[in-house]
Amino acid sequence: MTGGKLWLWFGLAVIVIALDQLSKQAIALNFEYGERLNLLPVFDLTLVYNYGAAWSFLSDAGGWQRWFFTAISFFVSIVIMVWIWRLAKDVASTGVSQTLLLLALSLILGGAIGNLIDRVLYGYVIDFLLVYYQDSFFPVFNIADSAISLGAGLMILDVFKGGLSEQPTDKKASS
Repeated sequence: MTGGKLWLWFGLAVIVIALDQLSKQAIALNFEYGERLNLLPVFDLTLVYNYGAAWSFLSDAGGWQRWFFTAISFFVSIVIMVWIWRLAKDVASTGVSQTLLLLALSLILGGAIGNLIDRVLYGYVIDFLLVYYQDSFFPVFNIADSAISLGAGLMILDVFKGGLSEQPTDKKASS
């Protein structure tokens, strides 16, 4: 699989957006706010609204944060789209594989747009995945947050791999 297939990377972002939005709508339609459904001893589904950013940062800031985080998400999404486009173009012309970085960027893009849609439509992000152990709770999150976290982890892995991910994708490119 070459990294230069632009449709592949934007397609992955669209799949993340679709899964995120469909899952949020399923929860919003079937749960009351704060209702919890225990699935495992350490995992529940619940419906909560996040008016802030990660870990509800600035959630009680009075409303201005909606447009602030909307603008940031929009700007970051544009930057990532351009980054993917340029990276895929470079891969197509040089044959240097950037699959891990393109995968990471696609996941982050899909997650950012998934949460951006919520902010624009509702003024908050719908969260519903609750992980906990006894009385210790991780902040409630969603599919978009998961994609962003996975993408960020893959970007870190790509940095640590360094030049290992930058090998020619075929023998023609290396000669």
